[in-house]
Amino acid sequence: MQGRVLVIAGSDSGGGAGIQADIKTITALGGYAATAISALTAQDTNGVHGVMPVPAEFVGQQIDAVLDDLGADAFKTGMLDRIDVIELVAQRIGNHPGIPYVLDPVMVAKGGARLLAKDAVGSLKRSLVLLASVITPNLPEAEVLCGRTITSVADMHAAASALLTLGVPAVLLKGGHLRGDRVVDLLATEAGVEAFEAPRIDTRHTHGTGCTLASAIAIGLAQGMTLRQSVRRGRDYVRRAILAAPGYGAGHGPLDHGVTVDLGRLGA
Repeated sequence: MQGRVLVIAGSDSGGGAGIQADIKTITALGGYAATAISALTAQDTNGVHGVMPVPAEFVGQQIDAVLDDLGADAFKTGMLDRIDVIELVAQRIGNHPGIPYVLDPVMVAKGGARLLAKDAVGSLKRSLVLLASVITPNLPEAEVLCGRTITSVADMHAAASALLTLGVPAVLLKGGHLRGDRVVDLLATEAGVEAFEAPRIDTRHTHGTGCTLASAIAIGLAQGMTLRQSVRRGRDYVRRAILAAPGYGAGHGPLDHGVTVDLGRLGA
């Protein structure tokens, strides 16, 4: 076991996304996952049926307990649904500037339920984005963050450049929402943009892919990989997990987080 990741995110009772997906991913990739839960959701493959917020002060207590005893080699955040939670998390992460931080700007669940208050988007941009090592938005999230419509790969390039101007050093812009037989993700930094492309997998079992990829990147960074290495291994892991999905549920089903990967080869 190598690498400790503190995940601050919401719980998915269905087990396919959120904290549950984060723990499974980090464990499968050889790391140690600790958590601070920001909200509880009553959720299954058909959607989110209820949300119970965790008070911000208790989110902070969870974070402090983990850092004071176990420590962390990377942070990852997912569902942070309110301004007070965002500001508290920013304060805690800001106290540890040397630790890599992967920000998955979760806004809407796969089934369409809103997981980030509209009035909290500005707070997310002003605080957490400035602290992140990399942000991992999908296209709808990127459209909100950069204020432009994305309907093509060319639009993705423009959006990635715009997102870098927010003050984050790296953006992994995920292109799964675009139509087409191939999926293109863009890793943008000040050094340039690299495209990762793969055939689209025709399946409804994609619940938790964003959480899974962000956590895979976080554990890679915690293990001393470069960002590019972490992205490459993370994307390969997600694809394998989708292909091996067990077929559970009537809606957007979960992945198989138990798939094995060649950690050395994928980190090359």
